Amino acid sequence: MIGAYFLGDQRIETRPLALPEPGEGQVLVKVSACGVCGTDVHIFHGGKGSAEVEPPVILGHEFSGRIVKIGDGVTGLEIGQLVTIDPNIYCGRCRPCRRGQKQMCHHMRAVGVNMDGGFADACLVPYAQCVPVSQDVDPELAALAEPLACCLHGIDRAGIRPGENVLVIGGGTIGQIMLQLARLAGAAKVVLSEPVEKRRALAVQLGADAAIDPIHEDMPARLSELLGAEGADVVIECVGNPRTSAQAIDAAARCGRVLLFGVPAPEAVLQTGLYPIYQKELTIMGSFVNPDTHSRAVALLASGQLKLKELVTHRFPVSQLEQAIRMQTSTDSIKVLVIPEAAE
Repeated sequence: MIGAYFLGDQRIETRPLALPEPGEGQVLVKVSACGVCGTDVHIFHGGKGSAEVEPPVILGHEFSGRIVKIGDGVTGLEIGQLVTIDPNIYCGRCRPCRRGQKQMCHHMRAVGVNMDGGFADACLVPYAQCVPVSQDVDPELAALAEPLACCLHGIDRAGIRPGENVLVIGGGTIGQIMLQLARLAGAAKVVLSEPVEKRRALAVQLGADAAIDPIHEDMPARLSELLGAEGADVVIECVGNPRTSAQAIDAAARCGRVLLFGVPAPEAVLQTGLYPIYQKELTIMGSFVNPDTHSRAVALLASGQLKLKELVTHRFPVSQLEQAIRMQTSTDSIKVLVIPEAAE
């Protein structure tokens, strides 16, 4: 067995993996697939995760696998069961946790961030973080439960009402999931803004009414044509840079909501006019991790209402994690998975 250890400063080293027996309340999961997240990319380049990163550590928090060993005190799980991992572990004691805002936990631990995660052949996981998945769900798709859960929290925050128009900015994995969730929430029209042609084509295939090229088209004019002069009732920004965040604010209708979902660089600064925010009475919000949405994501996966298999474009073995991370940043990819060579 091997694991890909992040050593800091864009350094990854594949090492033999000597896993102990599961301790009290732990299970050993044989990893089936682990997605490369934008957060993994940020950490690789020196940014932050959902919790403080503590190298050396095995990254990878979007994963599924089968339970191969069970420690003492574990209930409700069985050997051979397919599970997906809810990575974030909250202290339950700090002020945000006690106020029902556990995603703001001051002492958060996270599997694949500051605890060894899924870029390995196997992983020790607290059993409370394992969410069983229907056996007829493709294990690769089960690995997408975590990003789907994060998107569900964002959709909850945005509060899309049936009949509203939605603009999604960014056609990567998150944008492609968001446009489908917006449609399920009852949006009358869903439009994607994305410069890469194949991502625009995929968005239309997945249910977008239209896809705009923001580089070569007049975006305000196209939005007016597609959604009317008022603009989008809800704008979901899935890129995480100042330019697209400013576009999101500009595109929002009067009394609209702007969800800044994309993960920005820590030093990123948004420069935009204050008057339109004031005059249009905009609500601007962020969305962080996936509090209490992971089980809903698993149920939605099992329902078959989302098209997620189409998002997976590349697969790499654990030994090629660095190449996988670099591919995730390329416009050639949408979703990159790391598949242990011994996985099913």
